[in-house]
Formats: sequence, C-alpha cells, structure tokens
Amino acid sequence: MEQDEWAVTAELAALKLSEGEKKRLVKQAEQMRKLYLSMSSAVVDNLEPTTHASVVKNRVRKDEVKPFKDVDTLLDASNELDDRFFLIPNVL
Repeated sequence: MEQDEWAVTAELAALKLSEGEKKRLVKQAEQMRKLYLSMSSAVVDNLEPTTHASVVKNRVRKDEVKPFKDVDTLLDASNELDDRFFLIPNVL
C-alpha cells in the first residue's frame, strides 16, 4: 500500500499521522503483505482440518453413570422437602 493510500485511509478514519508514522505504516503493511504471500504459497494439500494450532488430548475423565444409593439419608438432611424433591428459596 502506497503512502498516499495510507493518507486517504487515515483521513477517512479521522487520524492525524505524522510523516514518520505514515512511513512506518507503509513499511509494516509491506511486511504483512510479504508474510501473507509467503503463507499463501505454502502447500496444504492432504492436511487434516484442525481447530487449534496444537493437538492436545482431552484430559477430562470419561463420563460414567454411577447410581447414588443413599437417597433417603440425603433427603433426611434437607431443611425443606416437597414429596421427594428439595425446596430451595427463590433467588430473585
């Protein structure tokens, strides 16, 4: 991107850039363009799609259903019940 294009963009964005800032932006934009061009030439055929840059295995244990056998003791410890359901105070 040329320096005069940056001047137009800066004006549209209501930015006041010094000449040094304009030159630095042009240089940085050229570096980004070169990086993009180098990435776009990378061969990516036959690559598996990924969602992250690094593959990490799930460290969470497997879900297992374990029945709770002492329901009556748990219900006896409750302050308020409605049949076999806990009653809790309204929050709102």
